[in-house]
Amino acid sequence: MELEATVLAGEHVRLEPLTHDHHDGLCEAIRDGELWNLQVTLVPHPRDVRAFVDDALAARHAGTQLAYATIDLATGRIAGSTRFMAINLPNRRLEIGFTFLGRTWQRTAVNTEAKLLMLTHAFETLGMNRVEFLTDVRNRASRAAITRLGATHEGILSRHMIMRDGWIRDTAVYSITNLDWPDAKNDLTTRVQQPRAAD
Repeated sequence: MELEATVLAGEHVRLEPLTHDHHDGLCEAIRDGELWNLQVTLVPHPRDVRAFVDDALAARHAGTQLAYATIDLATGRIAGSTRFMAINLPNRRLEIGFTFLGRTWQRTAVNTEAKLLMLTHAFETLGMNRVEFLTDVRNRASRAAITRLGATHEGILSRHMIMRDGWIRDTAVYSITNLDWPDAKNDLTTRVQQPRAAD
């Protein structure tokens, strides 16, 4: 099975496979909140977005990642980016990560529905058994958002990554399995239908 670069669309958001056509809009989203200054995540500086897209396209060609531009349907603007990564089709598992949103779209239905679309695609189209989420243990907002997706905290990977500032990061690991998915889907669908669903 190959992972196709498929557009995923809902009522609030459309996920388009990332290309250089998204460059300028992605830079604008990153400037909204100066996301590159966040210490607990990895967001490229606007001057590095071209290389960021190049790397994403290379990973897609290698079959290990599939990056998306996150499009806010209400405005037509690019809100950020997210991706399938660590794709392991023989063992039917993958990770959803490298997610960032401009400040305007944080804690809105945009991220909630994006995750609903990606999880639905992972479990119901690709037949995954497991979807993982990894984040810096210091990133309380990210950890809370992952928990709200219905993911289970499985533990900490100690001294797992070296961040740009030299900090040696401990990584929190979460998962949703195909057995968890029906309940998680019902909850996420309800939250997306609320006027302002928290991510």
